[in-house]
Amino acid sequence: MAIPTTRERVPAHTAESVNRRIERQAEERVATAAPSDIDNRLKQLDVEWDIERAIEMNASALAFIGVALGYFVSPYWLALPALVTAFLFQHAVQGWCPPVPVLRRFGFRTVYEIDRERYALKALRGDFASLSMSADKAEAAWLAARPD
Repeated sequence: MAIPTTRERVPAHTAESVNRRIERQAEERVATAAPSDIDNRLKQLDVEWDIERAIEMNASALAFIGVALGYFVSPYWLALPALVTAFLFQHAVQGWCPPVPVLRRFGFRTVYEIDRERYALKALRGDFASLSMSADKAEAAWLAARPD
């Protein structure tokens, strides 16, 4: 079994129709972005939770609840954090765990999908226009790619 790359692992374990919907929605937001709305949309992207953050929050909350219930109610509840950490490990290796399909259907994107929209908007705004005229293209690219 080949381990998918970091960029591929979540989309590889997501229904193709969901991947297409996520990409189509981002493409539509870029295509319909008014120049006056780009800055606001970039700020929204800065605070958008990616799927990894959502999974980390979900797993830590369930593990904490399981440990608390294991201590206060019954040690059998310790099975919950054990299961959650096993799923986290599986997600780290394969890019899949039980919450992934649910979170993807709710529209949670990978950091790469968010960044693709971010840099498309920056290109649309003209942030990279100076690259073709710059003598030091690497420095100009680095500066153009910085977060606002």
